[in-house]
Amino acid sequence: MELERWQALGNEYLIVERERLSFGLTEQRVRLLCDERSGLAADGLLELSHEDSSVSADLTIWNADGSQAELSGNGSRQAVLYLRASGWTDSNSVAIRTAAGIVTAELTGPESATVAIGQARTASAQFPSGPPDGRGEIEIEGNVLPFQFVSIGNPQCSFELDSLERLERLELAEIGRLVENDARFPGRTNVSWWAPLGDGRIRARIFERGVGETSSSGTGASGVAVASVLAGGSSPVTVVLDGGELVVELDAAMNVELSGTANRVEQIRLSGELLERVQDA
Repeated sequence: MELERWQALGNEYLIVERERLSFGLTEQRVRLLCDERSGLAADGLLELSHEDSSVSADLTIWNADGSQAELSGNGSRQAVLYLRASGWTDSNSVAIRTAAGIVTAELTGPESATVAIGQARTASAQFPSGPPDGRGEIEIEGNVLPFQFVSIGNPQCSFELDSLERLERLELAEIGRLVENDARFPGRTNVSWWAPLGDGRIRARIFERGVGETSSSGTGASGVAVASVLAGGSSPVTVVLDGGELVVELDAAMNVELSGTANRVEQIRLSGELLERVQDA
């Protein structure tokens, strides 16, 4: 079994072509492959296939816990750059089908792309009890905190803080899990915390559903960018993450374009022992 490891600002995915697999992927197999100790240590897995000739590829996005995500901004960017690097397409304009719909991208360099990841919405079945503006409150450690919900294919719950000091002090592993599993989000939610830096820049930390705190998330960055614009900020928004910076641009209809880099880290051939464990999972 051959696959590749790609990264986008420290957000690492394994990429595999379905046609090269001798078995189907399952929750248990993906969890083993992504496991830090017994597998290859990754934030998730991108499964590419040729199912629809109207797009360059079909993309299934697996989280590290074996669940599937509707969309990943960083994952989509890695996928489209992989398609070009691996010879699936020779065009700089790429379209892929995800569970959230068709995503289009323009490759701006060998390791950079701008991805149109869709229209942001504040009302969604992913937050069925939420109001039209997506605003709500949640109690965390005795404090009632306001949040902004945004759906960008996948659910995003964003909290604005008034200082960088508060942002950096957060114990995100604990509070992120509480918000992720709040009963108001039937499919769980991604969680972001952000603070303004000025001049169209914000600092954010992201807890990704099914993964935990991550150094970078494209849809997470998009969620906090939309939240900042809804709070009175302007577009484009430069989102400063632990892994680097992403640029998010919104139009009047809240269509989101995400720009950033991604690159191949390594090509991997599974050992016979690991391959056997994956097949038996």
